[in-house]
Amino acid sequence: MPFSDPPLNRPARLLTQNRRLRAIGVWNWTLPAWAGRFTDGRTYNTCPSAGVCRDVCYARHGTYRWPNVLARHQANLRFVLDDLPSWERAMNTELDLPKFRGRWVRVHDAGDFFSDTYLAAWLRIVRDHPETSFYAYTKEVRRFRALVEGKAPENFRWVYSFGGTQDAELDPDRDRVADVFPDEAAATAAGWHSQADSDLLSVLGPRQVAVPANRIPAALTRLGNRTFSEWQAEADEQRRARRRTGRPVSGETAAVVQLPTRYRADGGSASEQRAAA
Repeated sequence: MPFSDPPLNRPARLLTQNRRLRAIGVWNWTLPAWAGRFTDGRTYNTCPSAGVCRDVCYARHGTYRWPNVLARHQANLRFVLDDLPSWERAMNTELDLPKFRGRWVRVHDAGDFFSDTYLAAWLRIVRDHPETSFYAYTKEVRRFRALVEGKAPENFRWVYSFGGTQDAELDPDRDRVADVFPDEAAATAAGWHSQADSDLLSVLGPRQVAVPANRIPAALTRLGNRTFSEWQAEADEQRRARRRTGRPVSGETAAVVQLPTRYRADGGSASEQRAAA
């Protein structure tokens, strides 16, 4: 049995189903959302291009923060970071099971493609399983432009999601894009198409995808009547103004989360990231 005796602290199963995806027969792979710290003291950032989205991310609220759930997601990430070749083999072995043939897998219902090597591993996995379809939301625009666009396997689809630090590089008239709207009425008024009936509409429906905001009261208050793209544009302009003046912009404060380079999940060289307080 391939999963009879997993190594200590490594998950016995990699693909799961949350309630919403189970309803449409989709499996998913999950990482912990954004930045955090393992019990051994190492820090990580699975969403290096997250922008305003991090402040209202559904995967940083509710059941995702329960200790047992977070521990499982962190175990997934540790497996990737500590032994990527073994993780890739384990994922391939699991996807070889007959139940995944003809099915869809969502890569990340939390987290993102945090490094070139991690993305490359997923592309190999996708190519090795042509009878399974894969899809993902991502804010890693530059990484996908360089490594995925024009080279992707036929069974891999993706949608760029607004709310990240690379939003300015997206073109809704060219790219498949998802934007979070405060409600369905706002999405309809803008002429965007909701994926509320099925998450697969994000990659199978019209190119401009509307995602209704999660009904988390504090998150709805932060979002207001804006979309993620509008909110991120405001944040980008505030950042530019701060750089021009050398002083904080009114209404904007920031906290610094130290992320030592040797432990960063995104493989970057910066030693810190800024997070809106």
